[in-house]
Amino acid sequence: MFNYFNYIIWDVGPILVDLGILQIRAYSLFFALGFVVSYFIIKRYYKQEGVPIRELDTLTVWVVVGGLLGARLGHCIFYDWEYYSKNLLEILLPVSFSPKFEFIGYQGLASHGGAIGIIIAILIYYRKSTKKSFFWLIDRIAVPTGFAGALIRLGNLFNSEIYGHQTDLPWGFVFIRNGDTFPSHPTQLYEAICYIITSIVLMRLYKVERFRNAGGFLLGVFFIMVFTARFFIEFVKENQVAFEDSMALNMGQILSIPVVVAGIFLVVRALKLSKAK
Repeated sequence: MFNYFNYIIWDVGPILVDLGILQIRAYSLFFALGFVVSYFIIKRYYKQEGVPIRELDTLTVWVVVGGLLGARLGHCIFYDWEYYSKNLLEILLPVSFSPKFEFIGYQGLASHGGAIGIIIAILIYYRKSTKKSFFWLIDRIAVPTGFAGALIRLGNLFNSEIYGHQTDLPWGFVFIRNGDTFPSHPTQLYEAICYIITSIVLMRLYKVERFRNAGGFLLGVFFIMVFTARFFIEFVKENQVAFEDSMALNMGQILSIPVVVAGIFLVVRALKLSKAK
């Protein structure tokens, strides 16, 4: 017989503050906080290395826009293209145009798409606005990104979404608001913990001059740690869309494999180049 006392009952709502005309949702707050935390960590690096802060302010705008657009497009293309290919306006506009016009809010963001969007945004910024190398920029952005990812996963926890299969482990969460009567793997927390560890490791590596100046090394380590963790956590996570049920590996795992390979390539390349100098 199921015993609630063996597990964690999760009945927390997604709305932190409700003022009637204004609602502050946990997911939105954590999402924004992720960018704020990242900004101040990178700002410290800019000051230490004598780079004008105004350059970071401009870069931040590019990263925020690129990350949001990339995450949104990634979800629509990778996970639900069959629907969005017929409702293109809904990709960027949070309203439904069929069968009737109504506000629906964004129905999904994908971290793989967000990563691609940020890389493209940094590449555009690098070509137009700075004398620093592309890898100098992206390595420093990679360092706190794990913290941002962890905060986003906490937002998913408050939304009672993107969690795992049923489990008998004592830290399983019963998501009451979804009508669950059984505990599930809190994969949001699994990912958040892995992402925090990633950023802590990168902060330590940044302090080592050889690693800090090896262009692409920190980004490569980020790719390897984050997306290896994502690959294995997906084994205990519920599929996000129905078509994944017939797949040996789900979409999150398939998309993670080339990122990990790219990470290994970047680390090896960076160490070889730094050794040759």
